[in-house]
Amino acid sequence: MNALDKKLNDYFTGYVVRKDLVKQVSGNAAVPSYVLEYLLGQNCATDDEDAIEAGIQRVKDILAEHYVERAEANAIQSDIKLKGFMRVIDKVTVVLNEKRDCFEASFENLRINHVLVDSDTVKNNRRLLVSGVWCIADLSYFPNEAKNESSFLLNKLKPIQMAHFFLDGYRMGREAFTTEEWIDVIVRSSGLDPEQLGRRSKMFMLARLIPYCERNYNLIELGPKGTGKSHVFSELSPHGILISGGEVTPAKLFVNNSNGQIGLVGFWDSVAFDEFAGKDKRPKRDIVDILKNYMANKSFSRGIDQITAEASLAFVGNTSHDVSYMIKRTDLFDDLPEVYHDPAYIDRLHAYIPGWEMDIIRGDMFCTDYGFIVDYLAEALKAMRPLDYSGVWQEHFELHPSLSTRDRDGIRKNFSGFMKLIHPTGEASKEEIAEILEMALELRKRVKDQLYRIDETFDHVQFAYREKGGSWKHVHTLEEDEWPNEYHALDLVLEVAEEEQVAAETVIAPAAAAVEAAPAPALKEGLVSFRENQRGISFEQLFGAYLDGAEHIEIIDPYVRTFHQCRNLMELMEVFVRHLDYSKASPTVHLVTSADDLNPESQVSYLQRIKDAVEPQDIDFSWDFDEGIHARHLKIDDTWDILLDRGLDIWQKFDSNDAFALESRMPEMRRVRQFEVTYLRADSVDKQP
Repeated sequence: MNALDKKLNDYFTGYVVRKDLVKQVSGNAAVPSYVLEYLLGQNCATDDEDAIEAGIQRVKDILAEHYVERAEANAIQSDIKLKGFMRVIDKVTVVLNEKRDCFEASFENLRINHVLVDSDTVKNNRRLLVSGVWCIADLSYFPNEAKNESSFLLNKLKPIQMAHFFLDGYRMGREAFTTEEWIDVIVRSSGLDPEQLGRRSKMFMLARLIPYCERNYNLIELGPKGTGKSHVFSELSPHGILISGGEVTPAKLFVNNSNGQIGLVGFWDSVAFDEFAGKDKRPKRDIVDILKNYMANKSFSRGIDQITAEASLAFVGNTSHDVSYMIKRTDLFDDLPEVYHDPAYIDRLHAYIPGWEMDIIRGDMFCTDYGFIVDYLAEALKAMRPLDYSGVWQEHFELHPSLSTRDRDGIRKNFSGFMKLIHPTGEASKEEIAEILEMALELRKRVKDQLYRIDETFDHVQFAYREKGGSWKHVHTLEEDEWPNEYHALDLVLEVAEEEQVAAETVIAPAAAAVEAAPAPALKEGLVSFRENQRGISFEQLFGAYLDGAEHIEIIDPYVRTFHQCRNLMELMEVFVRHLDYSKASPTVHLVTSADDLNPESQVSYLQRIKDAVEPQDIDFSWDFDEGIHARHLKIDDTWDILLDRGLDIWQKFDSNDAFALESRMPEMRRVRQFEVTYLRADSVDKQP
């Protein structure tokens, strides 16, 4: 176990499990992850390997003996009759039979109906009445010739979820972890390896969970296929439901006027609409109108009565074009059905997660370390729903006065949700609050910016905040930084305020405009910052102009060890070759790095191959190992000292072995990590005290 695994087991004993165990026990059982982890939590919540192996076997035995496969339904019905009693794991739905004045259960896989259920069981588990709940049930058999009455008897029914949860213990345990560690714990618990994700991607992963911990929260995520958009709504919590196909009737979602039965929003914490996008879909106008009223007012009508509910709504779907196409030609809501491509609906959304910033899920992205048992995390999120952290930032910061009421509501809900997830005690440093507030602003800004394209009646506002008494910091979406000329070009009304004109001086990440024109083309000194997940960046743009005619380069970077780090160095050498002045003497490139303790032979082999590759170009490449270096520089002749806070390792992971992937051929198509480059003239460095 690594340090985080040990800390989790120490502070949350019995509530953590190794996340790769789910695959080991699932087999062909088509059950949600929270069902499997419930069983694993009862049998494998330990760090003892022998106990884990024994627990895995027990869970496999439980599934083999009690899980009902559809194809085996008739055989299991026969077993119950012959044995007289059997325990099964199945999805159970309950309905009220008014004629018989009783509750009746249906077992989805076992395919039996009209099984009597006592009123107390229904009263304690009301979600049985809506769409069903996975349960462990004890069934017996007694012959019954009555019409529409089942011969199967329900002796005991237990929903698969934790019986008790103590929020104070959860909060106290959080205090033992740093913010970065805790974010990694939450990402792990959702099933992904945080080591494969950058900070922005982790924050978007957390944003997917906000509907579980924030009441009446409206979220949309649109993006490419295969990024895991619907996973957290189908697998993470027994308190949420995923509606496949994206369409549902008003009776199912809100209320059935014929019998007065409340729909999904009255029973679930989160209702998610899968496959929500698609211009060819034709949802009925009445469901859209009721939905808009509920999103705005937390209520809906049943006849003359007004009913309130607390369910959050999440809408997830696939885009048919990449983000650059949408920015330059349409809008980010372009793929929605026509009735949803409506300013009144869009304005009620609190957040838009940019699904195109999330990687396509690969096999190596799944977590194999310890994380919370999914059901424990689900109960923690549910317990925090009544809490309100939406005003924590007000002690230190204030929002721009031009923001509308709905903008402020969205920002507050985004902020409150992130605080509950990252700082469940409600306490955080000013710097941590600022980071969350910026993300809360960005998620809502992405919604509002598209409204400018769709409806000319929306006034432009400033998505900015400031420390009390300080200057305004304008928050930009990443798309706005990557396509600064096109981002607002299609707005129906262009009313950019004077404060927006000076935003470049205070913007959180002003790098993209500099990148499009190539950073510091006039060889100027200065600092350039780049945002995580940003594209359009290459070594040619960063350093090409500075390498023109250079005769000596010194690269100081302690992390040129692994294959991908040496590959980055080779790409820098390619840029250098393109800028050689062959009329001058043989140029030299010297690398100062630290030795790879784990695989020194491979490191030396990679460096030697680089030397061999550039030698025909008359470049003398050499290297030294120095274990004492920390800072990272690119020194060019005696003229420039370029400070690299991440060294050459600026790109996120991509498949460099795929010769047909644009990322492997074109560096500017890759996503970067957050980093900064500082251009200094060598003489100015010498003059610094």
